[in-house]
Amino acid sequence: MAQRAGVSIATVSRTVNHIPTVNAELARKVWKAIEEVGYLPNTQARALVSGRSRLLGLIVSEITNPFFPELIQEFENLAVEQGYEVLIGSTNYDPARTESLMRRLLQRNVDGVAVMTFGVEEELVQKLVEREFPLVFVDAGPELPNIRLVQPDYAEGIRQGVQHLAALGHRQIAFISGPLGQRSPKARQEAFLKAMEELGLKVPPKHIAEGTHTMEGGITAMEKLLTLEELPTAVMCSNDMTAIGALHALYRTTYRVPDDISVVGFDDIHLSQFVLPPLTTVQMSCRDLASAAVEALRAGIEQDHPKQGRKEWKIPTRLVVRQSTAFPRGSLPARVGKAGRSE
Repeated sequence: MAQRAGVSIATVSRTVNHIPTVNAELARKVWKAIEEVGYLPNTQARALVSGRSRLLGLIVSEITNPFFPELIQEFENLAVEQGYEVLIGSTNYDPARTESLMRRLLQRNVDGVAVMTFGVEEELVQKLVEREFPLVFVDAGPELPNIRLVQPDYAEGIRQGVQHLAALGHRQIAFISGPLGQRSPKARQEAFLKAMEELGLKVPPKHIAEGTHTMEGGITAMEKLLTLEELPTAVMCSNDMTAIGALHALYRTTYRVPDDISVVGFDDIHLSQFVLPPLTTVQMSCRDLASAAVEALRAGIEQDHPKQGRKEWKIPTRLVVRQSTAFPRGSLPARVGKAGRSE
């Protein structure tokens, strides 16, 4: 291989192992030679020599939620670019399954694990920390060495959503949460309540409905809100799947979105721009989340990584305004708009 590429054996080794200091032109020659002879590196043999498997574990909550396949795709693309392969598991929010997945990944000798879900047993985490095993958590994790956190800025995105609705004139804004036994849904609800308080807007207890972060949960929660004597003029949802369920529930009534009730989601999954009406939502970029998780794992694995001492990665969020929000029903701008459309 080295002779065919016209380089040294050491250069071939460094190229195949994705060492970043290899000259780009020499690396190109090596990969061209590899392609010509159809060489497939023996990753297990390389792991025995280097002591590293170049495998990353990724544990997500729910494979049926489009947000997570999008996250997995971005994570895998970025990991492969850095010379790693990825093993993936889905927990469906089951702590016992989370434990099982974590142990299986360790048996496969992964170099590190990104935990994009909840429910990992603290005793197991402690043992891994004692072994200096790299772990990355989303939202929050134990304050222990070699634990790195990827933290989405829920507060800013939800604040923008609430302020957008308030600027349109909404004062009766309800919220459909995710399952409040989990950190992320709880953090999103707390961000909503704080944003409403900052604007001096009250949230009656009946205007808070707990969902399940699924379309079915969004349907059930929206139907519950529709039984209230005084309906909210807008509903903010903890994720897009919930918001899509809410849109479906409203479609089966005489209420229309956004003429009667405005709806806002969270996550900005690809599907959100294609529902009817296209969903106003808070964007949390899967690419940003995946990039931070991969970089945080590499910082824990690679001794020469420039961000080895860093413990937190912040993920920005921002509001994306589409057509599921408008002026409140009965307001002057809404009446003027309706009159204009009827002419």
